[in-house]
Amino acid sequence: MHAATSTDSKDYTLIGPFSEVLTFKDAPLKGPLSEKDLSLIKYGGIVVSIDGTIVAVGDFASLKQQYLKKDCRYFPIEGEMVLLPGFVDAHTHILFGGTRARDYSMRLEGKTYLEIAQEGGGIMDTVLATRSASDENLMQSMQKRLQKMLFSGVTTAEVKSGYGLNINQEWRLLKILKRLQQTSIIDVIPTCLAAHMKPPDYPGMNSDYLAALQHKLLPLIKADQLAKRIDIFVEDSAFNVAEAKGYLTAAKQAGFDITVHADQFTPGGARLAAQLGACSADHLEASTDRDIQLLAASETVATVLPGASLGLGIPFAPARRLLDAGAAVAIASDWNPGSAPMGDLLTSTALISVYEKLHLAEALAGITFRAAKALGLTDRGRLKVGSLADMQAYPTGDYRDILYYQGQLRPAIIWKKSISYDQ
Repeated sequence: MHAATSTDSKDYTLIGPFSEVLTFKDAPLKGPLSEKDLSLIKYGGIVVSIDGTIVAVGDFASLKQQYLKKDCRYFPIEGEMVLLPGFVDAHTHILFGGTRARDYSMRLEGKTYLEIAQEGGGIMDTVLATRSASDENLMQSMQKRLQKMLFSGVTTAEVKSGYGLNINQEWRLLKILKRLQQTSIIDVIPTCLAAHMKPPDYPGMNSDYLAALQHKLLPLIKADQLAKRIDIFVEDSAFNVAEAKGYLTAAKQAGFDITVHADQFTPGGARLAAQLGACSADHLEASTDRDIQLLAASETVATVLPGASLGLGIPFAPARRLLDAGAAVAIASDWNPGSAPMGDLLTSTALISVYEKLHLAEALAGITFRAAKALGLTDRGRLKVGSLADMQAYPTGDYRDILYYQGQLRPAIIWKKSISYDQ
């Protein structure tokens, strides 16, 4: 890894020229998109302030004439390069211990999720490995995953707890995430998923476990400022709609943003997410036409997770129908040790685009500004004046190559917090 920055006192840096700059400047948050929504600038440039904010975007020759006259710093781009916003991965589970390679092998042999769990696999296998891992071990393994994400073009990543599954362990995981927030190059957005499932070692019922989270864990999170987001897995094997509604309503009343693991195997979660005004409903592989219409009529972002479909061998979420209905569709990796071990956002996006017939603009929007919207962030995902200069440049003259090579073309340069990283 090479990091480059400057101690020069000049306030601005002109970067360019780029063969193409994809700005998404005026692209809508909801519904279908086409090439015009890329707001593509040929032979473009960008001006960034020393604090990492975009000052100007436009024709490189014009920017050069205007800003270099002001003795602006200059970051020259050599050869063909396409510039676009840094990716936002809006749903990951990358804070964990151990591996689930045995689960994967058993799945290939035809065993079901329940059968794997009964033989000692499943989520609790990861929970036990995570509980026994030291803080430093968990931090080091997650730092490696964050570094991999950075060099894949990801500049913001949501990360969930959820492999502690008791008050003390979930609190510990969220404190680890707070430490990583302070040291990571990538922006880490923590989410509390203590309601991943009721652990078998908890003596009470689902309602008792959720009540304990509500009355004991959520106040700790609030007091220590560990997370602003609360998630729950709504599914027959986890929590039903009524249980989730009470928990999410209490979390929202306590001032948290809410999101939902919804409709992965059975419907119900997406309707709840839309009803409660959740930031996002994630998964949606089992969503019905009614669910799709409800999401489209709401401000809840529909976040599809192709990595889970690939890992489990199940159909992709209906991204095309969601877009055509008018929903805001984000795409996330779902990187986790069980169902989505690949953890590659760009490859997952390229593959769901083929199967769901997503326009390149829709696919790229799903991992930039629409994914930012799923996290409640409005300051990134577009290259426009006032936005964060979270950016990446690919070594090609044609933006279509980025998805065409299905994850094999990687960014040559990534910018984050006024620093450039090349590989």
